[in-house]
Parts: sequence; C-alpha cells; structure tokens
Amino acid sequence: MQVNVEDVSSVKKILHIEIPENEVTHELEEAYDNLRKTAKIKGFRPGKVPRAVLERLYKKNICAEVSAKLIQESFENAVRETNLMYVGNPQIDPPELEEKSPYRYEAMLEIGPVIGNIAFSGLSLKKNRWQVSEEEVEAQISRMKKDLTRQKPLEESRAAQEGDIVLIDYEGFADGKPVPDIRKTENFALKIGAGHIVKEIDGQLAGMNPGEIREISVHFPESHPQERLADRDITFRVNLKEIREEIPMELNEEFAKIFGKSSMDELKDQIRENLKQGYENRSEQEMKEQIFSALIERHEFEVPDVWVEAELEGIIAETERTFSYHNVSMEEAGITREILEQRYRDAAVKQVKRHLILNKIIEQENLTVSDEELELAVKLMADALKKTPEEISTHYKENTEELVYFKHTLLEKQALELIIKSSTVEEVVPESQAPPEQTV
Repeated sequence: MQVNVEDVSSVKKILHIEIPENEVTHELEEAYDNLRKTAKIKGFRPGKVPRAVLERLYKKNICAEVSAKLIQESFENAVRETNLMYVGNPQIDPPELEEKSPYRYEAMLEIGPVIGNIAFSGLSLKKNRWQVSEEEVEAQISRMKKDLTRQKPLEESRAAQEGDIVLIDYEGFADGKPVPDIRKTENFALKIGAGHIVKEIDGQLAGMNPGEIREISVHFPESHPQERLADRDITFRVNLKEIREEIPMELNEEFAKIFGKSSMDELKDQIRENLKQGYENRSEQEMKEQIFSALIERHEFEVPDVWVEAELEGIIAETERTFSYHNVSMEEAGITREILEQRYRDAAVKQVKRHLILNKIIEQENLTVSDEELELAVKLMADALKKTPEEISTHYKENTEELVYFKHTLLEKQALELIIKSSTVEEVVPESQAPPEQTV
C-alpha cells in the first residue's frame, strides 16, 4: 500500500492511498468464493456457479462490498503509518473498483492544531471599576413594580384610546382564506401605540369599542423578513374583547415582602448588592475578552472546521431555545439557520481558539483540581441551585461525562486566574455605563 499526504492547511490533509492490484484481486476472489457457497441460481448446483455467471448477476454489489472493505482496512493503516490523529469523520468519496488494476482513493481529514507553549505572562489589562448609582437602584425598583402591576377590565364604558391596554383576537386572511403563515391569535394583550403589533393594526385600535370587530388591510413590503409574507396584502380580522386598566402596587413593606425582604431599605440594599455583583461579573468578562484578544494575536493557529461547526451548532441551539422560551419561532422573526451561521461563525472560531489556548496552558502548567477544590465547587453549585452537596455529588457519580466536563471548567478557571495573576491590571473608571441585568 502506498500513502502520500497532501497538506491543504495545517489542520486539513488529504491522504492519497493506493492499494496494489494483487490485494484487489485477492479480495475479489475471496468475495466471489464466499458468494458461490451461498448463491442459489437455477441450473447450477450449490457451490458450482461459474464466476462469470456471478459477475454478470452480482458484480456491482461485489465491487461495492470489496471497495468498502479495502477502504476501511487501508484507511486505518494509512492513519497509523502517517501518525495523523484525525478529528471528526474523514470525507471519502469511493471511486468505482476496477479489476486487474490498483485501487486508488482520497481521504480528506482534519487534525488538531499543534500549539507551542503559550506566552501568557506580562499582559496589560484594564479593569473597569463600575459604580452602582441610586438612579440604577430606583430604575430597577420601577421595573419590578411594573412587572407586578395588575390589570382589570375598565369599568368605564368608552372606546379604546392611545395608551390603553387592550385584549384582542386576530387572524390573517388573503382572498377570503386564512393565511397559514399567520397564526390565529387569541387573548393578545398590548398597549395601543407601544408598537407591539404592526402599525396598520395598532393605528386603528384607538376608537374601537369592546366587542367590536374590524377588518384591517396590511401590505407587507418586499423587504419583509418573512419571505412568504413579503409583498403581500393581508386582511386582519381583529376583535377587541376588552379594555383594561393597570393597578400599580404601592412601594411599601408588602411590596418588599414579595421579594423576601422586610422593608424597602432592605430590598434596595439587595438590589444594590446584585448590581454590584453584576458589574463585577461584567468587569471579569471584559478582562477575559482582553486576554483572549491578546493571546490569539500572539499565537496564530488554524482550527478544524469540524470543531467550529460543533461550536456553531451549540450557539444556534441556544438561540433557538431563547426564541422558544419567548414563544416565537425563528421563522416568525425572519431569521434562518443560514443567517445565524453567517452571523456567529467568527465567534465560534474564537471560542474554539479560546478553549485550545486554555487547554494548552492547563497542560504546560500542570494544573490539577484537588479533592478540596472539587468539594468547594460542588458546595457553591449546590448553594446556587438550592440543593444539597450530596445531591450534586450523586448526580456527577451517575453522570461521569458531566463530571469530567465540570472538572475541566474548573481547570479553565484556574488557567484564567493564573493569566490575570501574571498580568498588570489597571483599574479604570469607565466613561459611561449601562446597568447589568440582575435579579433579586
């Protein structure tokens, strides 16, 4: 067997493999001999069918079977011979097998990059020192108050007005028939004028009375993100069921108790602490971005497409889960997998490089997770999930792959801490800030 390696890139190789004619002949003879033992052909005794007859009836199947066997055996031998540790599945397009000639084929495969020691010492990092303002605390209180605002049907008999909360049913029609791409929606609550629905409908809700039904024509432009609705005229049948009024909660002890606090001052202290922790998390994330930008620039290397695709698939799956959580499909939002793949491919490449850089630092610095460190991490996770450490430990004992992954995240955290400790960190006051997301 002859094997030649063609370098497409540092992580992509093509194996040119040639199997000698005598091996091909041997495998074909063996395959026909085995077939002869079991073939039942009219006019011939078992085991006595001439090869010419077998070839006429089964040549295509036999050649496919033999080529598959030759590829399976020769590919693994070629990989061992060339010492290539491939990742993912090789790409092989089997050519047709011909008798009385060598069998040649190509195998495209990817390998992990060879990364030298990472020079991570001496980075210059800036840590933003975010400050929690009283305006942010009050803004959070206002959002919490809004979330707890109740609604009730308006007792006053009048038509809907701008700014009212209304409850509607609606359905889209074209040529008198329901439009499949527009779901029939019932009990949809919205504030008139807030842009919660297409402007043509929003603009005609004011003036409608409870129980009134209107047909509203909407033209969707050619640029509409949903292709099946683009440049179409749709008639919406809208039923305004009721007008509602909001009943805001008072900011008092009862409000604070909903969030497990005894007073508004205690609630504000908790919000302030949560915002502070959110800013600390943001500062750490910003430093991580600086670290990886610097290290990726210092150490250039390519990464296999198969790893990028796996990372990209995870990003897309998370995006789909987010849409699903909000009861919206990607199609309804005018987003396709192709759009997401294009949008997040660079991020996926960077994420793969980040993991490889951290893996190399873990290896070169001989980082390990001690039993004590694992025990502490399990306790912290248990506290966060409101479970006991025993429950977490039992889960990982029953799911060893998850335990391996969990330990690796701890090692990556160690590597990042080592990088920061080996860097010069300057604390700075940011010019402007937007409050981090937080929960009570």
